[in-house]
Amino acid sequence: MNKYIIVVVAVITAVTLLFIQKNGTAKPKENKVMVSNREELIANASKQYKEIYLAGGCFWGVEKYFASIKGVVNTDTGYANGNTENPTYEEVVRNNTNHAETVHIVYDENVVSLPFLLEMYYKIIDPVSVNKQGNDRGSQYRTGIYYLDENQKQIAEKSLKALAEKYKGQKIAIELLPVTNYYKAEEYHQDYLDKNPGGYCHIGNDKFIYAREAVDADTLKKDKKTEMKNTEKQYIKSDKKKLKEQLSDMQYYVTQQNGTEPPFQNEYYDNKRKGIYVDVTTGEPLFSSSDKYDSGSGWPSFTKPIGNTQLKENKDLSHGMTRTEVRSQAGNAHLGHVFEDGPKNKGGLRYCINSASLKFIPLEEMDKEGYGHLKHLVK
Repeated sequence: MNKYIIVVVAVITAVTLLFIQKNGTAKPKENKVMVSNREELIANASKQYKEIYLAGGCFWGVEKYFASIKGVVNTDTGYANGNTENPTYEEVVRNNTNHAETVHIVYDENVVSLPFLLEMYYKIIDPVSVNKQGNDRGSQYRTGIYYLDENQKQIAEKSLKALAEKYKGQKIAIELLPVTNYYKAEEYHQDYLDKNPGGYCHIGNDKFIYAREAVDADTLKKDKKTEMKNTEKQYIKSDKKKLKEQLSDMQYYVTQQNGTEPPFQNEYYDNKRKGIYVDVTTGEPLFSSSDKYDSGSGWPSFTKPIGNTQLKENKDLSHGMTRTEVRSQAGNAHLGHVFEDGPKNKGGLRYCINSASLKFIPLEEMDKEGYGHLKHLVK
């Protein structure tokens, strides 16, 4: 009997020792703070655009809201500033990882500035609420501005100071910290409300409409000047004689004579490689493989142009139909047409484009060809 008692006591003692800390008290196991991936985030940041990380409650609505703002070229959802590496959604919810649901925003500062984005951010959050936005409660729903550099920090400090003036007597709950780690969320969380239009969201539809119509007036004039300068400098249209020499007969027919190539008998209709499509006449970026899909039409189809590319649109009454023609901005090349029968969860548009108007740049060649700054738009 004594032998059994000794064994039991030994087991209990061994288990207890596993929890003994340096101060001599027993504590439950805590999440280990992982090594920051901040340097990796900085190294991988876009060279052409700026990036900021904002936490504002459930990231489904926050992502859709910011993706709707002119000048925002890319967004993704993820988990930031927590204690574990590459957490899953379930771990964030149940395992006290201390991550915040966060939206990674890539923006063109020639079109939209960080001060403007922060003002837009304040419109969809309760800045004095702690660990709660809408009906969602928990530390993962806290608000936060997570910056990459000192300049962003200073801009945010000035912005938060102005916000505090509007909430005198109340403490602003938005934390301002460097982004120490950020891990992209599972694929089903990306563009969630586009994939699930009736999905839960703590942000009202009126806010999404407001975001689509919002314009940063301070950068509007600057953006137009920059766009003209870049267009003239980088993407110059050759004269008709040179184009005749440079292009194939089909390419010239399509881009310069508003022609249409045969369906299913063209270069890119079934191309599934990752990369971007540029104007064959100037090299101007037009579309990303991330937005390409099989429409069954026999021509390359896309849900939207790449980044901030603005295509020219003209009413086309040819062939007894009423259609909207799309042309490139710099080269004024005929590309194809845009229709409103595209995927509803991607905005409802279908850009039906002639392969002959395009040149494909594979992802692995984008740096060499001078398009490395757009690699983040190829998923």
